[in-house]
Amino acid sequence: MTQRLPDLEALELLVAVAETGSLGQAAARQGISQPSASARIDTLERRLGVRLLVRSPSGSRLTAAGLVVTDRARTLLGQAYALVEGAAALRARQHGRLRVTASLTIAEHLMPGWLVTLREIDPAVHVELNVANSTLVVERLRAGEADLGFIEGEGAPRDLHSRAVARDRLVVVVSPDHAWARKRRPLRPVELATTPLLLREAGSGTRETLEAALAPYGGVAEPVLELGATAPLRVAATSGTAPAVLSALAAADEIAAGRLVEVPSELPLDRVLRAVWPRGSELPDTALHLLRVARA
Repeated sequence: MTQRLPDLEALELLVAVAETGSLGQAAARQGISQPSASARIDTLERRLGVRLLVRSPSGSRLTAAGLVVTDRARTLLGQAYALVEGAAALRARQHGRLRVTASLTIAEHLMPGWLVTLREIDPAVHVELNVANSTLVVERLRAGEADLGFIEGEGAPRDLHSRAVARDRLVVVVSPDHAWARKRRPLRPVELATTPLLLREAGSGTRETLEAALAPYGGVAEPVLELGATAPLRVAATSGTAPAVLSALAAADEIAAGRLVEVPSELPLDRVLRAVWPRGSELPDTALHLLRVARA
């Protein structure tokens, strides 16, 4: 038969009796009445099966068994106090934990600066950043796997709160040796729609923006290469494989270095970058801080 464990508050009371020499003083220290204290000690004695105190008008003293139990109780209570303090630390960490999910462009080119500023505002914050395309960002928010998300694309689903935080534009880029690098006139939308391109995967904000812009012209042609990351698309574009449509943020360094050439286009490819979070839920303070940083 499994024995019932002693009550920790009763053990605290027993230690207080040992330190004060009085059940009444020990009860006062614990904030309970003397009859309640007496009943608590009686229950502890029955549970352990040994007599712990000898009570007299002059006070209370521990029995030999009581001395042994009290000594071990101090060790046990020390571990219990450590457990409570550890739990408090965990609560503090969870309170300062912020689960963020962001699209690739935002995560790579904007989030690092935002997080540096956030740490200056709130040094205790711990950000868990998950990088995904915009469609997966929305799915993670709906599943309760993130507190705050950042997406690209045409807009936000109606079941999510949305705040614009930045603007971006897509650019058509080619290698310096590509024929389009020498074009004197901007690309016509139909040229872009009928040309096989290097594209991000379906579900990305970049792909969504391009598809929406080219929808009146028949949509995008079958891509030469379709990848879930920007870096290999940049490499493929610099090698001359095909034109690529990328975020201006992602292509800026390669354009500045002359490894890619931006091809002017008649097609407007501006877009808004948004913060999103579930409707009906309040943002934690750390998320509000990050949102203010992003919007600034």
